[in-house]
Amino acid sequence: MIAELGLAALWLAAALAGLQLLGGSLGLTTKGVALGRVVRPVAVVQGLLALFAFFCLIYVFAITDLSVKLVALNSHSLKPLVFKIAGAWGNHEGSMLLWVTVMGVAGGFVALIERRLPERTMLATLAGQAFVSLGFYAFLLLSSNPFERLSPVPAEGQGLNPLLQDLGLAFHPPTLYLGYVGLSVAFSFAIGALVTREVGPAFARAMRPWVLAAWIFLTVGITAGSYWAYYELGWGGWWFWDPVENASLMPWLAATALLHSVSVLAARDALRTWTVMLGVVAFSMSMVGTFLVRSGILTSVHAFAVDPERGSFILALLAINIGGALTLFALRAATVSEGARFAPMSREGALVINNVLLCAILGIVLFGTLYPLVAEALGAQVSVGPPYFNPMSALFAVPMLVVLAVGPMLRWRRDDFARIGKNLVIPAMLVVVMGGALVALADVALLPFLGLVLGVGLAWASVLPLRGRNLRRLPLAVWGMVVAHFGIAVVLVGMSSESAFSTEKLVAVEVGEITQVGPWGVKLDRIEPVAGPNWTALEARLLVRYGPDGKVTRLTPQSRTFWAPPQNTSESALLTRWNGQLYAVLGGEGEDGRWQLRLWWKPLVPLIWLGGLLIALGGLLALLGRVTTDVRRSVQSDRIAERREGEEKLREDRP
Repeated sequence: MIAELGLAALWLAAALAGLQLLGGSLGLTTKGVALGRVVRPVAVVQGLLALFAFFCLIYVFAITDLSVKLVALNSHSLKPLVFKIAGAWGNHEGSMLLWVTVMGVAGGFVALIERRLPERTMLATLAGQAFVSLGFYAFLLLSSNPFERLSPVPAEGQGLNPLLQDLGLAFHPPTLYLGYVGLSVAFSFAIGALVTREVGPAFARAMRPWVLAAWIFLTVGITAGSYWAYYELGWGGWWFWDPVENASLMPWLAATALLHSVSVLAARDALRTWTVMLGVVAFSMSMVGTFLVRSGILTSVHAFAVDPERGSFILALLAINIGGALTLFALRAATVSEGARFAPMSREGALVINNVLLCAILGIVLFGTLYPLVAEALGAQVSVGPPYFNPMSALFAVPMLVVLAVGPMLRWRRDDFARIGKNLVIPAMLVVVMGGALVALADVALLPFLGLVLGVGLAWASVLPLRGRNLRRLPLAVWGMVVAHFGIAVVLVGMSSESAFSTEKLVAVEVGEITQVGPWGVKLDRIEPVAGPNWTALEARLLVRYGPDGKVTRLTPQSRTFWAPPQNTSESALLTRWNGQLYAVLGGEGEDGRWQLRLWWKPLVPLIWLGGLLIALGGLLALLGRVTTDVRRSVQSDRIAERREGEEKLREDRP
């Protein structure tokens, strides 16, 4: 019964999305004003119905209702409850229901609280959101029904992929989806502004919180996914340029450019056309990522294998949404006024340069991701990996980091480089000193060398906007910028250190034997069997010591065997110090009784994920600052309006 209620709620939500599209479109005409008044409440109810449907899906997974086909294929009665619930979105149909749920709730939230834009622009925005939602509702209801019943009911479910039975993967997809759907709201705002030709600061201020929120969630999702791949897959790497990894990176790159552009438009009434274009591009990258992951054209631990028919459906949605938006942009871009002008040597100029460089990196990643797929369709096998992505991205990332260090110190509209030159002396000296030390003391490849020297310089430059200012009165948005830019420097140092100084050792050892990896001594103390709720494992007890006088610590990597579904996995063991991380993976037993161990010493590698969290924290501070400022302005506007009304009433009451 619960499954039928969820399906009915989905159909009703889809019908309301159609009504929302119709009302929003006709509400722009003189004869449809009355119909336009229902759009906001319809959007709210649509979001609530989608949320109810998703809770129904979570419920049938939580109780392991095997009469629902999706549960039978992706769950098992012996799974821990948290992974039963996570199984609701750890599959194709469930993840798409999560997508439309977040989109519906976001649209309802916009309809409920947004009052800054002209009503015509809001109607066009909500109509655009409904148009996108309708396509996904149709996809769910016509080809990917998450509530489909199964007959006969199996005695037990097939279970969830063991690689996905991890807390990191329980939260990684929802955070990414919140980011994707946040960009869908920004996309709808861009469409609404183009339709009504209301592209200005008010439009940017309405869009900015959604772009910031989407960017924060994308940052957290990518960071969590990177760490999951690092410790769960047992490969010892944090990024592989996997096409599905790229599918999340591309929207983040576009959202980063959009975030800076919309901030300039909101504050300085510049970059109007550029902001609208990036709003379309950012969500387009989300759609491309959706197609890559769910079309069945990729083979990846992240990807959902689906049939070609559903892949064609997604491709059609992509073509309609992106093609329609780009066509509208082409028709209306000439009607968007230029906005305020600025000199090339200004903060706006620096932001434009960085946006162009970000878009260039986006183009490199997009080409490298799609080219092998196109080549394969034409009968050729082509592999594109780090030898392409790393140097090609660096061509644009290096100048972008230089501009990133200088840009926040520039004034708006117009500035002189001579004014800020003295502030750059210390960052430049740090770059030179770090470069000289690396040349003298270490043999480091070019890209890690550039990453380390630029990371150190950027770390110092990122805090320079605080110089000479009252820190207690500094707006949260400025703190957010400083923290986020400092986080980028931290990530850069972590990535470069891991690449330059990591030590790896693959060795076969007997119980009681000691081996060395970097500064660590590692002794295999014993191998013993252990069991979990739905798995058994062989667990190695490793006694590790840092240096000759370090404290002995125990590590316990495992080789697990799951039985629902049957699969073997390697559970790595990590030991983190202030200067790096020891990483251990247990292999199999050889015929001579020796056990394979794979060991890494990765200096400063935790900085990668610490930096990612700092970037997200910077975004959160900026979001809180912007929201607080907007609320304060709204309250002030209401008070002024009330005062004026009171004054007018007094004048009317006078004889």
